[in-house]
Amino acid sequence: MAGRPAAFFDLDKTIIAKSSVLAFSKPFHAGGLISRRAVLRSAYAQFVFMVGGADHDQVEKMRQFMSHLVAGWDVATVREIVADTLHNVVDPIVYDEAVQLIEDHHTAGRDVVIVSTSGSEVVEPIGSMLGADRVVATLLEVEDGRYTGEIGYYAYGEEKANAIRELAATRGYDLDRSYGYSDSITDLPMLEAVGKPHVVNPDKELRKIAEARGWPVMLFTKPVELQSRLRLPPPKPTLAALAVGGVVAVGAAVWVGVRRARESA
Repeated sequence: MAGRPAAFFDLDKTIIAKSSVLAFSKPFHAGGLISRRAVLRSAYAQFVFMVGGADHDQVEKMRQFMSHLVAGWDVATVREIVADTLHNVVDPIVYDEAVQLIEDHHTAGRDVVIVSTSGSEVVEPIGSMLGADRVVATLLEVEDGRYTGEIGYYAYGEEKANAIRELAATRGYDLDRSYGYSDSITDLPMLEAVGKPHVVNPDKELRKIAEARGWPVMLFTKPVELQSRLRLPPPKPTLAALAVGGVVAVGAAVWVGVRRARESA
């Protein structure tokens, strides 16, 4: 199996139509983790994310905000909320085109890897539901069953490319023949790490680069109910975050729209 290609997917706005973490704001509120005010803020942040995406500075603000927000959250509670509400939250926002691509890559014998800046408590269950072979995701450190607010591993920017190269070395992937899919300019290093990059619903900067380099530009527009689209596979034992110590956590939601609104007020 050495030298086989793989397919690497970003998650938010590539496989699903929204920010994966922000999509869980209402269940987190119902579970007592965030306030009603935070739910309203997340709705606005979701709008900003969908309209404009996020550049490097905005993502950095988001990282700091989220790490502080989750400090003190009970890890077991987060996992339970995600497990109990996963299908209700995620099913309506998965792109049919992405599901078909995942199926096509599996049919061709390629592993599918989700590489996301969101946290593994969210990304791993979504990956399992979609039949991904493994995931790479952000981790926050945990102490006594609660998040400390410190980040143990941040799957963002160049680190996504590093993770892909490490997986290629350990799993025998041929990156020159591998595929990559993302919507954001912040994932340019990830796309440059593979021989067959594709941009999906790209932001303006990434679209310009794709057009200049002749990369395929794909538009996904059809959210689908997964249960009506495919047979949902059981969780795979190989599905695990590629990370450096610690325990995975919720992360990477684009709350920068709220900060931007405050700054311009």
